[in-house]
Amino acid sequence: MDTATILAALASGGVIGLILGLVGGGGSILAVPLLIYVVGVGSPHAAIGTAAVAVTVNALASLIGHARAGRVKWRCAGVFAISGMIGAALGAELGKAFDGKRLLVLFGLVMIGVGLSMLRKRRTADAPAVRLTRDSAATLLPRLVPIGLGVGLAAGFFGIGGGFLIVPGLILATAMPLPFAIGTSLVVVSALGLTTATSYALSGLVDWGVTALLVMGGVVGTVGGIATGRLLAARKGLLERSFGIVVASIGFYVTASPI
Repeated sequence: MDTATILAALASGGVIGLILGLVGGGGSILAVPLLIYVVGVGSPHAAIGTAAVAVTVNALASLIGHARAGRVKWRCAGVFAISGMIGAALGAELGKAFDGKRLLVLFGLVMIGVGLSMLRKRRTADAPAVRLTRDSAATLLPRLVPIGLGVGLAAGFFGIGGGFLIVPGLILATAMPLPFAIGTSLVVVSALGLTTATSYALSGLVDWGVTALLVMGGVVGTVGGIATGRLLAARKGLLERSFGIVVASIGFYVTASPI
């Protein structure tokens, strides 16, 4: 691996971590295009597998802080994660069987959709606390299971963490407050990423050297992003919408010129 590739991988990891620290999610969707267009990974499938491993490690690291702060609903996360892992396993197999260029075009279309959705304002009003108990199971399980399965299918197919889908999915299923949805989503992101990463790794579609560099850059970027996010807390909505424009723009580029 030459010096230019090493620096590109470190910088790409830093960008992903910075965005995760700033807006609390969404950075993983940039991993695949960064690996292909910046780092120079030639195969979309190898880029997806490599991104999945890096996303899993970064999500686990971020989860620690949210868990210590008590912002994780573990039972809801468990149900959502198990359903999502089934979907992710199926999605990963479908993705590997899909033509690389067509897969990248579809990925670009997803980026456009995600970017445009981030331009909408999130609900910030506090919702009632939610707990998955015997009494609430009949109401929550029929929502958590199918939404988790669908999110996992998309995450596995495209090799993304899916945090941008999991957070609204958890809110839709349980009406939990946004800070708890973000913390809980990291459990699911870790589980889905691990499922996708394992599938691609077993097929030899993970570049472990690049993965390590992405993680190293991501750690530094996340620390910087969290610090910057605290300074710009009052403008978080503006940051999210600006990031949405960036994601949609890259999506248009990926769709127009897959490789």
